[in-house]
Amino acid sequence: MPRNIEIKARITSVEALLPRAQQLAGHGPTLIDQDDSFFTVPNGRLKLRQFADGSAELIHYHRADSAETKASDYVRVPVADPAALREALARACGLRGRVVKRRWLFLVGPTRVHVDRVQGLGDFMELEVVLGDGMSDEEGGAIAERLMAELGLADAERLSGAYLDLLAVR
Repeated sequence: MPRNIEIKARITSVEALLPRAQQLAGHGPTLIDQDDSFFTVPNGRLKLRQFADGSAELIHYHRADSAETKASDYVRVPVADPAALREALARACGLRGRVVKRRWLFLVGPTRVHVDRVQGLGDFMELEVVLGDGMSDEEGGAIAERLMAELGLADAERLSGAYLDLLAVR
């Protein structure tokens, strides 16, 4: 099962971080518009992610709600009919909420650097260090912390949960 080490942080603005992220990546970004529908499940989180081009995927993941570096394991499944699946899951599980965002994606070594503008919340950055075979959580955490420093975000406010959790308290 794929596994990441993650950090999510609030940033002052997407525009301020993009040049630093691009310098570290050496290329990019890839611009991605996402519409995530979260469903009520007893274990982990389940979301249907729809993209602007009409494609979609169902993602289930487990991740601790911690502001520190945290491990996340996940399963992604391509979805042929996202509207029908969204309706079926909403009826069966209940819809917890929706998160709409624009994401600027950079790749820095084994790390996906997401610079996000989240509708109704503001601007954020998320690191996902993809753990390769034999790579420990500690090694992934060290990579994430180093990247936070290189991005100038060592002291940035870190988030413990998902964007959905922040929307729920507004």
